[in-house]
Amino acid sequence: MSDPAALHERLFTLDTHGDTPTTSLMRDGWEFGAGHTFAGDGTQCDLPRMVAGGIDAMVWAVYSTQAARVAAGYDQATERALRVLARTRAVVDRNADRCGLALTAADGPRLKAGGRRAIYLSIENSYSLGRDLGNVRKFYDLGVRMLGLTHMLNNDLADSSTDPRGPEWGGLSPWGREVLAECNRLGIALDASHASDAALDELLRLSRAPVILSHSGCRAVCDHPRNLDDDRLRALAAQGGVIQLNALPIAVVPTREDGRTAALSAMLLQLGESVLTPAVLARAEEAWHRIEQAYPNPRATLDDYVQHLEHAVRVAGIDHVGIGCDFDGGGGVAGLNDVSEYPNLTAALLARGFTPADLEKIWGGNTLRLLARAQRPD
Repeated sequence: MSDPAALHERLFTLDTHGDTPTTSLMRDGWEFGAGHTFAGDGTQCDLPRMVAGGIDAMVWAVYSTQAARVAAGYDQATERALRVLARTRAVVDRNADRCGLALTAADGPRLKAGGRRAIYLSIENSYSLGRDLGNVRKFYDLGVRMLGLTHMLNNDLADSSTDPRGPEWGGLSPWGREVLAECNRLGIALDASHASDAALDELLRLSRAPVILSHSGCRAVCDHPRNLDDDRLRALAAQGGVIQLNALPIAVVPTREDGRTAALSAMLLQLGESVLTPAVLARAEEAWHRIEQAYPNPRATLDDYVQHLEHAVRVAGIDHVGIGCDFDGGGGVAGLNDVSEYPNLTAALLARGFTPADLEKIWGGNTLRLLARAQRPD
């Protein structure tokens, strides 16, 4: 059997969803270039651990907590997203000898060939766009090449899969369709993770470029509203899209509802009446941590995670599956709990009969194809 570490050196390896920019990088004094541990500070990604895990590239998400859908709320969210993007670019520049910003599908392999790690940028929750289409271009000019429509609540673009109030738009809003067209025009890949089934259906029908789900799972394995049913897995594949498997425990293993989702939704709905000032954001983060402590994640293992990947390959095909663990955003299972442990996943897949050619597609080839298509939509 192939050695996982040697295989990672040969392949181009990419994880499409990490929340490092809005968590670790915004901590005063936290250095991406230094080594950290999950036990020490709760973080899951830094340059030394990327090297140890043989991971060539990360898609880093600039996440926006959703608050009031009013002009002042949008302005605060846009301004915060711009601050996070500025900090992220500064961190990459400060470590330019070891990593670089990737703007095209070809940039990732080029950076790897030069001995550097690649950082792609995405938006998670397009609440940060406000109602200004010009912000799509503004984020693009700062390096964003993937845009996630929603998070846990409906917003002005689309319905979420987990909003307790149910659908608002029945899929995409008219404004969401404008944003879709602008992303297609600029070459930004559209990310349907967190979006409702109806929103995904509409994206698949209207987008001129393949759709990605940067951190999702399979509903047949774990019946969670964020996960895809088999019919939509097939539809995604038929459109040329890719599902990246998430390591968020509540979406990996079937779990009896214990109040966690309801508590998080109630907290977010309360936020929806506020403008996201620093004080409000700090209170929201404290409330989120209290809920996580009151309703801890279920126990999930690497084997549980691999079941999603195997199912996705069986249903969608080997050309439409990838990795998006959601590290630094709640993702992580026993045996795959930070970026240094990626070789454990490769070893598990090899043991289950996946070939190096299969892994070349899963670990990065499928995503690079999708990004290249997004940059040149048919």
